[in-house]
Amino acid sequence: MITVAKSAGFCFGVSRAVELVEQAAAKGKKVATLGPIIHNRHVVEHFHSLGVRVIEQPEDAQPGETVIIRSHGVSRDVYSRLEQQGVDIIDATCPFVKRIHGIVSRAEEEGRLPVIIGTPTHPEVEGIAGWCSDCRVFATPEELENWAKSLPNREDMAICMVCQTTSTENLWKLCGNFAKKEFTNLKIFDTICKATECRQNEAAQLSKKCQAMVVVGDLKSSNTGRLAVICREHCDKVFLVDNATELKAEDFRGVTDVGITAGASTPAWIIKEVNKTMSEITNVEAVQEENFAELLEQSIKTLNTGDKVLGTVTAIGNTEVQIDLGTKHAGYIPYDEVSADPAVKPEDILHVGDEIEVFVVRVNDQEGTVQLSKKKLDGLKIWDDMAAFAEDKTTIEATITEENKGGLVATYKGIRVFIPASQSGVAKGGDMAGMVGKTVSMKITEVNRARRRVIGSIRAVTSEARKANQEKIWAEIENGKKYHGVVKSLTSYGAFVDIGGVDGMVHVSELSWNRIKNPAEVVKVGDEIDVYVISFDPEKHKISLGYKTAEMNPWNQFMTKYNVGDVVDAKIVKLMTFGAFAEILPGVDGLIHISQIADRRIGKPEDVLSEGQDVKVKITDIDAENKRISLSIRALLEDSAENAEAADAE
Repeated sequence: MITVAKSAGFCFGVSRAVELVEQAAAKGKKVATLGPIIHNRHVVEHFHSLGVRVIEQPEDAQPGETVIIRSHGVSRDVYSRLEQQGVDIIDATCPFVKRIHGIVSRAEEEGRLPVIIGTPTHPEVEGIAGWCSDCRVFATPEELENWAKSLPNREDMAICMVCQTTSTENLWKLCGNFAKKEFTNLKIFDTICKATECRQNEAAQLSKKCQAMVVVGDLKSSNTGRLAVICREHCDKVFLVDNATELKAEDFRGVTDVGITAGASTPAWIIKEVNKTMSEITNVEAVQEENFAELLEQSIKTLNTGDKVLGTVTAIGNTEVQIDLGTKHAGYIPYDEVSADPAVKPEDILHVGDEIEVFVVRVNDQEGTVQLSKKKLDGLKIWDDMAAFAEDKTTIEATITEENKGGLVATYKGIRVFIPASQSGVAKGGDMAGMVGKTVSMKITEVNRARRRVIGSIRAVTSEARKANQEKIWAEIENGKKYHGVVKSLTSYGAFVDIGGVDGMVHVSELSWNRIKNPAEVVKVGDEIDVYVISFDPEKHKISLGYKTAEMNPWNQFMTKYNVGDVVDAKIVKLMTFGAFAEILPGVDGLIHISQIADRRIGKPEDVLSEGQDVKVKITDIDAENKRISLSIRALLEDSAENAEAADAE
């Protein structure tokens, strides 16, 4: 038995990089990659045949050339040098590696020393190290331990620790556990690529139950080498090969169970060739007998209505598509049985030579023909897909078509999916009718084919997204960082704000520069507001947020807008024995001394003024240091009198 690991081959980052090179090469321009695009000579040779060259230094690039940065990424300096060459840059750096660049760069800004766990000479590690001016790189826990113990005041050192994306889980765990004990001021980020982790776990499980393991990949590939190491921990026979030609029959004598895995830089076609060669090596005769028996069965087998069979498209006519079923019958699909969508033409989805699965509608043994349907089989497959979606917890997109008293109804490829109100993601009492017509993401939670009933959940998807957002926020949070959030609830002491999956609290004192008794005076539930982090505690999962900013400070607004000599509208807010306080802006009051209330002597302020009265005042003095403002009504009266006298004189 030969088993190929599900995760064998290209990971997301490598697949993206290869696709970017293919797209660039297809445009017919001069294309170069800064270093081999991935660690696989076969892929590099393929791109060379397309005219894509490999350069080692930014200075090797030619003006006007398109240069692609490989998935491993490069340092800040290399990127800058490349920009100076006057080339078009396509950055194919793996997004997971790009994230590490940002982590070490921010760590250095915070005064932390970045510590990288990985192979010092690996291009990915060299690129990461190039996004900070100083760092330490360790390949083993022993190297980390020796360095740490040589430090005189390691308890006080501010450290930020990351790891190479292809590092093993065991290595990272050992280093992390040691660092947590030795450094009290430590920030640690698990930056192992989850695709790598999954591939390594699969390799470990497969090697435990197989007599031999074949690891396929370039010998220079770091993650391929680690796969071989992991497999050797559980299996005595492990062979690291570049391609199928390196497999030797004598190495597999007496072996019946073989596992195959491959590094992230190994193309699918190489894995397929290795699988085929292993089949020939381990069981040539059985394969040949099976093929002969299969041919014999096909030549005499009968077809029945309702069968699902494989066939090959041989011709596309004016009214039907001809199918070779490998039997004595001539198969055909009428045009109206090709697709459930009347707008789709057969030539749009079928081509001569395509192998397709079809449904047997009618068999005519006398004429030697069989009517087939692709449309009916597609309909049956949708139910199979639904069952698979439920089992694999796959996220799908469907359109909400109606609301009923129990929830919502969505349609997915013609199948009705019921979404209970509790799983709709709409708050109790909310407007579910507003969901009609929208395309939503959901998970299938139940499929009953006999009753033709499918149940879905939007809430399951939003819960997953919220969890992912929470992990992202806690991985990247820092004091002063700004977020756009939504007010979720109010209490007597503050407002709780959702900043994307995590709730933080804005204390009532941080909501406004003015004294307020209740947060509802400033915000209400559902408001979208901009906040910033004041402090946070990852262990207790608490975040303190600020809302008021310097720009919102009433005093700053006053100083920006007004000057001594300005005449402003004000409101009397308090009367005292020595004068009256008038509000110029909410939160900014000025004093009108009793001597400045009128152009005559008065006994007390209330003889002329009353609280709540609107008045015009002149700003006579601003004490910025003590935040005091002097106002005068008398000055306006005197100005008015002088103007009147001047007018009479004229």
